[in-house]
Amino acid sequence: VQLVESGGGLVQAGGSLRLSCKVSGFTLDDATIAWFRQVPGKEREGVSCISSTGSCTYYADSVKGRFTISSDYAKNTVYLEMNNLRPDDTALYYCAGARWGGVTTAMEYAYDYWGQGTQVTVSS
Repeated sequence: VQLVESGGGLVQAGGSLRLSCKVSGFTLDDATIAWFRQVPGKEREGVSCISSTGSCTYYADSVKGRFTISSDYAKNTVYLEMNNLRPDDTALYYCAGARWGGVTTAMEYAYDYWGQGTQVTVSS
């Protein structure tokens, strides 16, 4: 099993990025994928999740209306579209997966597989 994130980078405040999480080793048609982010010195925060059953529809309050999670079963990839980025969105972003489509939370304990992360830096 492997989850590989990409799409991070440096962007000005107000800009956009799209993160990708390419999954191998299991298929998204029976899985749940979540995005997390972490700033040094702080706990990892759940950002959003998406599941094959529709059970996981979480967005952190700080990203509601700006971030959108989606999945492409043909590419076995989950995306996080991030718009109107702010400096406090700066973090290392991880995707994580569970081999079950019924996960209902974006809490870390629910996910067994993790990517290495992609850095997002938003300048003011």
